[in-house]
Amino acid sequence: MDPLALTLIELGAVVFCLGLLARLAGRIGMSPIPLYLLGGLAFGAGGIVKLEGMHEFAHLSGEIGVILLLLMLGLEYTASELFTGLRRSWQAGVLDLVLNFLPGAGLALLLGWGGVGAMVMGGVTYISSSGIAAKVITDLGRLGNRETPVVLSILVFEDLAMAVYLPILTATLAGVSFLGGLTTVGIALAVVSMVLMVALRHGHHVSKAVHSENSEVFLLNVLGAALLVAGAASAMQVSAAVGAFMLGIAISGATAHNATRILEPLRDLFAAIFFVAFGLNTDPSSIPPVLGWALVLAVATTATKMATGIWAAKRAGIARPGRFRAGAALVARGEFSIVIAGLAVASGVVPHELAALATAYVLLMAVLGPLAARYVEALARPFIRRPAVAPQL
Repeated sequence: MDPLALTLIELGAVVFCLGLLARLAGRIGMSPIPLYLLGGLAFGAGGIVKLEGMHEFAHLSGEIGVILLLLMLGLEYTASELFTGLRRSWQAGVLDLVLNFLPGAGLALLLGWGGVGAMVMGGVTYISSSGIAAKVITDLGRLGNRETPVVLSILVFEDLAMAVYLPILTATLAGVSFLGGLTTVGIALAVVSMVLMVALRHGHHVSKAVHSENSEVFLLNVLGAALLVAGAASAMQVSAAVGAFMLGIAISGATAHNATRILEPLRDLFAAIFFVAFGLNTDPSSIPPVLGWALVLAVATTATKMATGIWAAKRAGIARPGRFRAGAALVARGEFSIVIAGLAVASGVVPHELAALATAYVLLMAVLGPLAARYVEALARPFIRRPAVAPQL
């Protein structure tokens, strides 16, 4: 068969199936990410049917998916909101980092994957899924709850941590020398700091540069700017995803709102292909050997995220039910964890077992997170009952 025809047939079949999976996920009230990953596993190396024609397209589309995911995450915040969130939540953010980075890093060292593997798995277990958390909070009608600002502040801290972590990870995976690594990290931090300052003081100019009343022109401007900035960031050895995130922060006000509305369908399409592409590159037969470790990590990091949310909400003076809801909202892992694992596996520096462990772990956590958020109050009822009031004499 003609290679172009084969690619089009495979791509059409995959996109159509993604639509069916997204519909199924919506009906059962869960994130579609686990189903996308399972779809990729089914049609990748070692799967039921191996897709041969769409690998090149899937790789490039996956990169664009990561860029759009982080661009739109940046659009959710202004630079001033990020700084405010950092000031309010830095203590909870540091606790979150320590409690949730260590389980993944410790397991990687135990499995003999070395310092690089520890750095990758620590990132995989640390970062919550902002997308799943936001969807769950919205779906359960908790946007107005007192604990929701606490949850969002911790998510903002994690996003800022990723802006520092991803450049360091990129330099480490590139295998540069210690001095070269320091230089790369220094450049990355300088670029991030400069963009944050530009966003804080001159964000309205950036918004004006991409804004247009014509939706077609606006889409081309924003998408073109995102790809340009991502490419320039990558050329300076800063993660392309971080470059897109920084651009999103720089765009504010009505421009950011319109950009989110216009880009959302594109993000959903390319992000879905990204998750499928990650699954395509993972051999399903490599998952059963690491499934036990994935379960251990899932239990451990569910407990550490719950502890983070409960502690942060308690410091904010929130009652016990709200503390448990805050912890449960942070449990899910998703897009960021797969991005980190994908960067590592693509570099060829870490073993392929790491991809299998990350996939199994994210599958578990992307399912467990929404369930925990929905049923946490019922499960924690013995811990949140008010003590009985002693009868007055």
